[in-house]
Amino acid sequence: MKILRTIVWVLAGIGFLIFAIYNWKPVELTLWQNLVMETKLPVLVLLAFALGFLPLWAYHLSVKWGLNRRVRALENSLKHTALARHHEPQAGATNVDTPVEKPVTKAAEPADPLSPDTGPDGGAK
Repeated sequence: MKILRTIVWVLAGIGFLIFAIYNWKPVELTLWQNLVMETKLPVLVLLAFALGFLPLWAYHLSVKWGLNRRVRALENSLKHTALARHHEPQAGATNVDTPVEKPVTKAAEPADPLSPDTGPDGGAK
């Protein structure tokens, strides 16, 4: 993309140079009633281009700077959030010291043969 921008600027510069060579004529510019400025036409064209280009270029740079600051702030926030989640304990993990309660079966109910609490013969461990 930078190469295209460079090509455009070089072509614009060459075009302005050709324009300046063929139009190197003095021009009188009346600023106020008694104030007249005499200059060459290419200088006047270059001044008009600068007056239109520079404020918009400065605005573009300020918007770009603000957006870069916002992106950096969001990236830092994301990094700090990821680090905080990395260091906090897992929500699904349980302490090893807490006893696990086994389900109580009634005396009239037969034990479930597929339960992990039963032995190989179907009885309780």
